[in-house]
Amino acid sequence: MSLDTAASKSPVEFDPFSSVFFEDPYEMYRRLRDEAPVYYSERYRFWALSRWDDVITAHREWQTFSSTFGVDLSTLRKGEKSTFDSIIMMDPPKHDRLRALVSRVFTPRAVTALEPMIREVITGYLDALSGRDAFDAVAEFSGPFPVEIICRMLGVPEPDRQQIRHWLDIGLHREPGQVDPTPEGVAAGIASGTYYYGLVAEKRANPTDDMLSRLTQVEVDRGDGHMTQLDDVEIAGFAGLLGGAGAETVTKLVGNAVVLFARHPDQWQKILDDPAKVAPAVEEILRYYPPSQYQGRYSVRDMTLHGTTIPAGYPVLLVTGAAARDERYFADPDRFDIDRPPSLALGFGYGIHSCLGAALARMESRIAIDELARRWPRFEIDEAGLRRVQMSNVAGYSNVPVHLPTHQ
Repeated sequence: MSLDTAASKSPVEFDPFSSVFFEDPYEMYRRLRDEAPVYYSERYRFWALSRWDDVITAHREWQTFSSTFGVDLSTLRKGEKSTFDSIIMMDPPKHDRLRALVSRVFTPRAVTALEPMIREVITGYLDALSGRDAFDAVAEFSGPFPVEIICRMLGVPEPDRQQIRHWLDIGLHREPGQVDPTPEGVAAGIASGTYYYGLVAEKRANPTDDMLSRLTQVEVDRGDGHMTQLDDVEIAGFAGLLGGAGAETVTKLVGNAVVLFARHPDQWQKILDDPAKVAPAVEEILRYYPPSQYQGRYSVRDMTLHGTTIPAGYPVLLVTGAAARDERYFADPDRFDIDRPPSLALGFGYGIHSCLGAALARMESRIAIDELARRWPRFEIDEAGLRRVQMSNVAGYSNVPVHLPTHQ
């Protein structure tokens, strides 16, 4: 038996803290879907679902797969309900009441009104790169601009905005094989939470025209018929969630877009020929290589799929990155094709915890790709210089070196 054959016969292993996962998980995902659609990790003691239909079902079944125990394995493995006041770690009805407070900010109409500001920020970063023959598409562009946008909306002072991103990057980083954040990551999380708590207190005392100030003034039904204001801890939780999602998702999506288009110049030519294809291209990038590869839940009652029972009392990973390449649902799923027919989007989650800022993230990504195409119709990437992040729940690049022809 050859070594290749022997390897193919070995049991598939899904390790979300391995170099395989960080670098390129898609062959492993294929085996996961085919050989272990209801997967159990002996090493980390979690279950995982990877097929399209199963992931969709689990996202809908919040009564079985709860969010109240956390969203990453570091917290989920403790088996304790989270005390952190964030809607991403809540189930209905509390989740629904608090989500309604901020959802109005992210309606398509509200987001459309933000387009001039978003384009101003994006073009400002790109203008600063003009005249150069090389730049880093993440470090100098897709990294800094999304956090600038969400921080403007929240009301974070300009000097502090990029610090939010750096705290987040450090907090999400995982060393290979390590479930928990590094000591530096723990310290970054504390620093970020402390910062937001202090900012909320300042907004309550001296409100300005921004989201955090408005949240200090609204009232919410706690379920007992009484309306009360949100406290500073709850609002700081909102800020951390929105600031984190608003920074990381678009950063990784746009970085992934640059790499994908460099590797698929025929698809980039479609954008150059017809800018209206940028919007469907964003959807295909989300499907083909989503920034969020899985969402963490906790089983609170037994559920049986494909003859295997996921028992109550375990972390469960809903692997949307694998589901979005499921050949049971998609034709030729490993082909990157921006003309692919529309489908249900899992790239921003699904069900009650679908991303609040999905419309905002789509707009930011669309504008970023459109502006890149207008400025640099021809570009190349330095494959040897690509660097992927090693993060919990987030996938993509920290560095994407771009080289531009002298004459465009």
